[in-house]
Amino acid sequence: MRSVSQAFAIMRLFADSETLTLSDVSRAVGLSPSSVFNLLGTLLGEGVIVREQPGKRYRLADAWRRSGLLRDGDARRLIDRMVPLLAEFAQVHEVTVGLWQTASRDRMQLVAHAESNAVLRIHLARGQRQPLGGGAVGRAIAAAQAPGSDEIVRRFAAVRWQKPVSPGLYAEQIGAAAQAGYALDDGYTHIGICTLAAVIPQAKPEFCVSASFFAGARTASEVEKLGRALIALAQAGLD
Repeated sequence: MRSVSQAFAIMRLFADSETLTLSDVSRAVGLSPSSVFNLLGTLLGEGVIVREQPGKRYRLADAWRRSGLLRDGDARRLIDRMVPLLAEFAQVHEVTVGLWQTASRDRMQLVAHAESNAVLRIHLARGQRQPLGGGAVGRAIAAAQAPGSDEIVRRFAAVRWQKPVSPGLYAEQIGAAAQAGYALDDGYTHIGICTLAAVIPQAKPEFCVSASFFAGARTASEVEKLGRALIALAQAGLD
């Protein structure tokens, strides 16, 4: 049943987060606030989540968090290993860094992120979910998976692009990512934001690191240098 699948998606989201509001959950899982309200009510009634007092934030119940049933052990260890590396990378390169995990056939989820101390910086909403084909991360994942042209077109069609891009150019960008080892999205997903992404090799399910900065702020050689550094960060995830 769809509602059961949606409930498990919310439970897994809470397993990788501290506290979340109804709006946080709605954005992350791509459901309407009214649907999320009903699902949260059911999970509250079953004792899976609890409401923080005071306020309107929710968290996974202690018993469920201690059980670890909603977390993949290897995935959790990889995430824990990457968190300090993300923080260091963000400061050194003055970018916002994300760690993304494929959550389903259609979605990827932000499971960790870090920001620099720059006065102006890009913020990523914790726990957010995006279409699997979107952004630099979607291109990097497709480059690593080589899923075939039909699947690439399917993923492309599910994304709401802010800057026009054709399916042919999208496929070319995936091919370029396969050659370079990292993918680039220069304002196609979010106007004014440039993002690079590199897949963590051999990690299952797929994990990908991203680095975002304001478009036009770096030269082509600086972007290429950042891409090589991002590849090294991704490889460090399995060291």
